[in-house]
Amino acid sequence: MQGLYFEDLAVGSSAEMTRVVGEADIVAFAQVSGDENPVHLDADYARTTSFGERIAHGMLAGAYISAVLGTKLPGPGAIYLSQALTFRRPVRIGDAVTARVTVKALDARRGRVTLETVCEVDGRTVVDGEAVVIAPRKPVAG
Repeated sequence: MQGLYFEDLAVGSSAEMTRVVGEADIVAFAQVSGDENPVHLDADYARTTSFGERIAHGMLAGAYISAVLGTKLPGPGAIYLSQALTFRRPVRIGDAVTARVTVKALDARRGRVTLETVCEVDGRTVVDGEAVVIAPRKPVAG
């Protein structure tokens, strides 16, 4: 499976995916990551917080960004180098999170792509930031 090559990309190119956060997603993310903060897992505890209910791990939304980068833009073959994230609003169980990446800059010499990254729920930004990836080059014919 091959994604887009560096040569296929242009500033402004964009891709997105939407996932609905379920109970099982939060439990599985806690198990995989080891982040068992009770604000994610314990409804009684979460009611005592400023959120008033359980919320998803912020990095779960970050993982949705990673999924777009690894499957759509640039897609398979991309190498994730860095990601800066700012968490703007909580994500709750049942929220449909749309993760979108948009090419901001291309460094042809190094094959690096800088992308604006954002996750939204109901059109409101919950996470935003910037990623840098290496996109594979087209094979040279011959």
